[in-house]
Amino acid sequence: MSDSTPGAPNAASASAQVSDELFPPYPVQRLRRPGLESEMELAPRYQALNYQPADKLAGKVALVTGGDSGIGRAVALLYAREGADVAIVYLPEEESDAKTVEQEIHAVGRRCLLLPGDLCDPDFCAESVRRTVEELGGLNILVSNAAYLNSQTELEQFTAEDFDRVFKTNVYAYFHLVMAAFPRMGQGDAIIATASEEALKGSDRMMDYAASKAAVVVFTKSIAPHLIKKGVRANVVAPGPTWTALNLAGQRFPDDYLINLGAQTPLGRVAQPEELAPAYVYLASDADSSYTIGETIAATGGYTDSR
Repeated sequence: MSDSTPGAPNAASASAQVSDELFPPYPVQRLRRPGLESEMELAPRYQALNYQPADKLAGKVALVTGGDSGIGRAVALLYAREGADVAIVYLPEEESDAKTVEQEIHAVGRRCLLLPGDLCDPDFCAESVRRTVEELGGLNILVSNAAYLNSQTELEQFTAEDFDRVFKTNVYAYFHLVMAAFPRMGQGDAIIATASEEALKGSDRMMDYAASKAAVVVFTKSIAPHLIKKGVRANVVAPGPTWTALNLAGQRFPDDYLINLGAQTPLGRVAQPEELAPAYVYLASDADSSYTIGETIAATGGYTDSR
């Protein structure tokens, strides 16, 4: 990582980013749930120092769930660099990671509202929207990104309790956030959900996670025609394997899976959060994606197996 200030992109890299990011093998590390990015031995790349901001979101207010780490952190920072004030939702035990994001958003001259709580609580979902509007002056972009991932190596490890937790975090929270947010949104605003490539092909290691992310995709496609009547666009980003704390806290992933994460893609490596965040800028920017409605942007490193 460069020591450059996140708000001031560095000069173009000597090599293309597609080949400049980190390739496997990756270190095997296990994190306690929910997983802190600050404890990762190999830190994710999220600052997108080669990205050139252009005030695409100037004057906007964004709410990003899971904004303390991983993809959410990269998105929150890029939104701030594009001129938006950002509220981030995270679990209370992720406070240290959230404080890092807050500092980096302030460093580029934007406001950051910290919203600790559990998205499995519908009242907290509504409160997060309310506080964002009241304290930052509105809500133009909702990014439902926070997720719970539970891995299984055998069907017998699949439990109703885990299934319930995964759907409450990944699907029900999205529903409650949308229902609280869309009455406060208007022309040119955007709702963006994070799914996964597993939603498009299924997974024998993340059965409940894949099912929940498939629900996110179809729910978004279903509500998009209703939201666009108000001028609000709803879309999905479906990332491939990404280097985040979420994977390292996935409990039962075999060592060889983590060591070679992303190796099965044509690109041959994981995504870094900084590579995915620009897709969220595109979908948030009315000038760029005004005709993109109910779509899924799959950023999978070339992996197209839909089985």
